[in-house]
Amino acid sequence: MSHLNARHIAFIGFGEVGQTFARALLSRPDVIVAAHDRFFGKPAGMRLMEQAQALGVAVCASAPLAAREAGIVISAVTASEAEGVAREAGRYLRAGQIFLDVNSAAPATKQRAALHVEAAGAHYVEAAVMAPVLKPGLAVPILAGGPHAAEASVLLNALGMNITPVAEAYGVASAIKLCRSIMIKGIEALMLDCATASARWGVTQDVFDSLTRTFPSIDFHSLARDMTERVATHGVRRAAEMLEAGEMLGALGLDPDLANAVAAAQLRGARISQRTP
Repeated sequence: MSHLNARHIAFIGFGEVGQTFARALLSRPDVIVAAHDRFFGKPAGMRLMEQAQALGVAVCASAPLAAREAGIVISAVTASEAEGVAREAGRYLRAGQIFLDVNSAAPATKQRAALHVEAAGAHYVEAAVMAPVLKPGLAVPILAGGPHAAEASVLLNALGMNITPVAEAYGVASAIKLCRSIMIKGIEALMLDCATASARWGVTQDVFDSLTRTFPSIDFHSLARDMTERVATHGVRRAAEMLEAGEMLGALGLDPDLANAVAAAQLRGARISQRTP
């Protein structure tokens, strides 16, 4: 990709991940950031556009415009939109451009997305973000997969990212993330129900004392607060991720019911939060 500028980066989707990464990238010398979000140009997206412009991001009316001069295009949408964005990208990307898909999608979704991008001669890189991005920012651990994962990691790690190539085959990085998510999001769902039921019965201290005797290294009061906040803030996105985990399990011939139930619990937690004054 010698003819493309790897310090010119485009974001498709400008939510929490896009904003966090763009802010840090623009603090680097000679980095240019463009972005397109499906809400740009709509009343619901006016504040989002203003935030992007305040950061110094070139706000673009379409994904092709955002990606036109970019050496690296980062897809940061939602799991449900990931394949559609890749499909569209296959119609406008140019040979040699790197398409980094950071969405929390099932391995099969990433494999299909790669086919769309590669049809344009661009380089698809599967990426799995392994922790919430707000605190670590650009340094959040990311696992990468695909034939061009090592190349992308060299280019982006030089700008402050923390990408580790784990496989040349597509699907492995996402499998690692989603298998982990089954545990993390599942524990959050259990903790939310446990804390809510305990509070309504007025037995929170008794329940948490009992849990502490079994797991003495865990502060259950703190864990309940943290996990409740995470579900309230990110439950919709986490629910979509767990549906992808269910799809992964189903593709393996395993029962996806538990993952799908966790998705429902995450969504329920987010909706309860939105109804609370």
